[in-house]
Amino acid sequence: MVFPISHLLFFFSLMLGILISISSTSWFGIWIGLELNMMSFIPLITIKMNFYFSESALKYFLIQALGSTLFVTSSCMFLSFPQMSATLLLTSLILKLGSAPFHFWFPQVMMGLTWPQAIILMTFQKIPLMTIISYLSIFPYLMQIISFSAISSAMIGALGGLNTMQLRKIMAFSSINHMSWMLISISISDMFWILYFFFYSIISSTIMILFNLFQTFTLSQLIKFNQTNIIHVLLIPLNLLSLGGLPPFAGFIPKWMLIQLLIDNKLFIPLIFLLSSSLITLYFYLRITIFFFLLMNPFMIISSKYNPPLYFYLTLFVFFNFTFIFLPLLFLLI
Repeated sequence: MVFPISHLLFFFSLMLGILISISSTSWFGIWIGLELNMMSFIPLITIKMNFYFSESALKYFLIQALGSTLFVTSSCMFLSFPQMSATLLLTSLILKLGSAPFHFWFPQVMMGLTWPQAIILMTFQKIPLMTIISYLSIFPYLMQIISFSAISSAMIGALGGLNTMQLRKIMAFSSINHMSWMLISISISDMFWILYFFFYSIISSTIMILFNLFQTFTLSQLIKFNQTNIIHVLLIPLNLLSLGGLPPFAGFIPKWMLIQLLIDNKLFIPLIFLLSSSLITLYFYLRITIFFFLLMNPFMIISSKYNPPLYFYLTLFVFFNFTFIFLPLLFLLI
């Protein structure tokens, strides 16, 4: 279900709130942008009078209101108690971001959303919060809190998606896991977390667009879907492997670069947790992938009908992910 034209104004105000937050020169301006962003996203959640939409909107509003309260309180204390204020400010941002150890609300809100709403929550809503956290990285004593949140997000995001059949919950814990890579990259380079976020947004949005096209919300629905089409059989599992960071897909490129940066900066302990969590996430991505290849029927694939518009759009969605398969060839040409 896409958004109606009447909700286009809320989407524009949501983007305006993001721009105000990342371009403001004062804490008050940042707070105004975050509040505008929150109040624009809630009408996009309650697109219909539905129990699940209302529950998700209420949970999202309460958590964001609590985070905003901590944000305003810490901003007022900044001149008198700078260290305590900065710590409280970072805590409020981690809470609003949905990173561990304040991750409990994120999968529950995701369970009541449609796929277009989930795309906004997992991509656009993280931009101003990650930007403000990067502003706070100038304080050395906050780096320990950011590293702790990154390690916690890595393990919780990996272990949380193991025993679930809900695709939205799997994507939610996957987002928490990827937040760990972005948080740890803030301590190294501001430009690098932007690069990682770009790759993460493209790949996760591609997967959720495919889920929205096929209208699948559980693992059983995905397995029972049309297995007679080679495009359907291959696109979703290969994109999931790309999201998990399996080489040589596009999702491996930013992880490869971050691993090199962590080794150069001698951050071996966070690296061990990040790599261990990536192996666990690859396990439940492979659990989904193996069903597609086991249930594939070659005879039915050959005799399936050709659908040019669907082939064109799906090929366009996944072109970014598969482009990097040919990246090693560039090193041979140089």
